[in-house]
Amino acid sequence: MKLRIGVAGVGYFGRFHALKAARNPRVELAGVYDRDPDRAAAIAAEAGTSAMTLGALLAASDAVIVAAPAGVHFDIAVGALSAGKHVLVEKPIATTLEQAEALIRLARERNRVLQIGHLERFSAATSAITEQSGLPLFIEATRIAPFKPRGTDVSVVLDVMIHDIDLVLFLMGNTVERVEALGASALSDRDDMCDARLIFADGRAATLRGSRISPHIERKMRIWGTGGVLSVDFANRALSVTRRQSADTPGFGIERVSWQDRDALEAQLDAFAAACLDGAPVKVPGEAGQDALRVALLLEQAMAEGRTKLMASGVLAKR
Repeated sequence: MKLRIGVAGVGYFGRFHALKAARNPRVELAGVYDRDPDRAAAIAAEAGTSAMTLGALLAASDAVIVAAPAGVHFDIAVGALSAGKHVLVEKPIATTLEQAEALIRLARERNRVLQIGHLERFSAATSAITEQSGLPLFIEATRIAPFKPRGTDVSVVLDVMIHDIDLVLFLMGNTVERVEALGASALSDRDDMCDARLIFADGRAATLRGSRISPHIERKMRIWGTGGVLSVDFANRALSVTRRQSADTPGFGIERVSWQDRDALEAQLDAFAAACLDGAPVKVPGEAGQDALRVALLLEQAMAEGRTKLMASGVLAKR
């Protein structure tokens, strides 16, 4: 039995979803939808399927991948769940906590799978981190990239930083109690840069830096934990661990750790198909997406408050 999947939104990332679904042995790509009919037709031809209206896509599918812009995630996902379809919705789950809660409740009522596309959970790097880090005490994450117009309907926090928010929450396994953040816009109408600090209820902390206006790509994380200090370079697939050599021996050693890379998008689709077809546990459920969204919205609020203070002090001119 194959899972008939429709892809709603085939822009830059949605195209990859469609191509992966077309090649997955447990999936039948039922069709694609995009608000740009020419784009939908082009991707449908590439993936060997049909371009459809959203209504026709829902009728033809058992499950829907929502890869449209963040602002319409809720509308498409709620329509799919209401129609009795399983849903994999790209990050962020929605744009408000009320929308996220409504999706979680609807999925529960309809007994449908709701999986959130926090892709880092499926990366080989994350598996390597969890094997080496012990209990994380402090995390520092940096994720910067050159400017691209896509994704600017939301801030850098919901566009870029939310990947690290989810990963930090997953690694810490605790509730964020307080946040601090400073942001700025440069090339869009929303914040394009953010420097943030998360304070957890148990006293641990994380610092996150995100930018979508950098001249280069950098995706790094450092974790200070009971297992030593981990330094991870996601872009170059490199991880090193600095730890004491032994309890009785002074000094320290540096271990270079490598991992066999895997296709995280393919692994995510495999997990979604297993949840829908086999009843396997949902690896990134709606509640995880809601938790990441909650922290992201707290950071956006902190950035807005910081900007108000800077304007009141005269550091920034009013826009």
